[in-house]
Amino acid sequence: MRSLTTLPGVALLAFLAACGPAEPVALGAPLTLDVPAGAVTGPRLSMRPDGGLVLSWMATAGDATSLRFATIEHGELTDSREVTSDPAMFVNWADLPSLLQIEDDHWVAHWLRYSAAKTYSYDVVVAQSFDDGRSWSEPLAVHTDGTPTEHGFVSMHRDEDGTALLWLDGRNTPDAPMTLRAAVVTPSGERVREQLVDASVCDCCQTDTAVSSRGPIAVYRDRTEDEIRDIYISRYTDGAWESGTRLYADNWNIAGCPVNGPSIVANEDLVAVAWFSAANDAPVVRVAVSSDGGANFAAPVTVSTGRLAGYVGLATIDDETLAVSWVGRDQNGNTLQLRTVSVDGRLGEIHSVADIAQVRVFPQLGFQDGYLYLFWTDKAGDFSELAGRKIPVETS
Repeated sequence: MRSLTTLPGVALLAFLAACGPAEPVALGAPLTLDVPAGAVTGPRLSMRPDGGLVLSWMATAGDATSLRFATIEHGELTDSREVTSDPAMFVNWADLPSLLQIEDDHWVAHWLRYSAAKTYSYDVVVAQSFDDGRSWSEPLAVHTDGTPTEHGFVSMHRDEDGTALLWLDGRNTPDAPMTLRAAVVTPSGERVREQLVDASVCDCCQTDTAVSSRGPIAVYRDRTEDEIRDIYISRYTDGAWESGTRLYADNWNIAGCPVNGPSIVANEDLVAVAWFSAANDAPVVRVAVSSDGGANFAAPVTVSTGRLAGYVGLATIDDETLAVSWVGRDQNGNTLQLRTVSVDGRLGEIHSVADIAQVRVFPQLGFQDGYLYLFWTDKAGDFSELAGRKIPVETS
């Protein structure tokens, strides 16, 4: 693993960020969305090739759990469709399935499936649909180690050969650290280009990927021998993933997984990464921006400090503006908060989108057709239910 990424433009961004809040775009009042009722675990958003949003989630009825999805059309969720009701599905509040439209009628879904009768023995499996999600292939494990260990925290993106996946892989545990690995699943179901990306990473922090003008980029939380767990970045170049590079020296020393992964977005040359750290017992949400396709990142902008839980989300509004979400805490409890950030470091006002009953949630943030969309799960009696808001955005 290499040292800190070169950070050009430090002085400019630091000066601009210090100038105080200046709303890059105006945000309207949050509007409540109609969402499917019932017990739900972990929504997750992905973007279609045309820029539309796809929401997936796990719905539980009795002893059965199904993976379902819907798209956003005309500002509302469409009727949901089922991918699978796999009885061996592993259900977890932090390690969530996902869905990705590759092109036209071709969709790929991933979920977690028990591989042995132990709590954390499960595989990452994928299924594909070639009829717009109406029927699905038999699930296929994306890794070939065959060990009854933990595999999860998956990120997917489109690849010229099919669907690229990165995941945390515990095939060497408990005698060695968790690893980060990658592979591509072709439309015909072949597994190709399997690779070890990082030999020591945080055990249960989410990964994320995006594709910029220079190719795919992955972000994740690393783990050093000294238990420094900062955010690292890997770029896919010349047919392979590079060794991870530290994005910023938070120097968060923590002898356990914080379950708090980063988020990345890309729009051609614009790439941004948001993350949470609590180094030196000082919680902070940061955003770092690249204007050259992720080759270099400017010094991060501090989005929020104080009483924070993290669990960040990130979305691109336009070529000049980002939106960041996170879970905050105030005297009244836990709040889902949102703020815009311009690529030159100007910060918008902090908006409180909703009060939430539980703190360990992973809100999903996306932008489509003039609205920011936020989805999360919250307590409703003895189970969690899906909640959603859309926030009007007034761009110039």
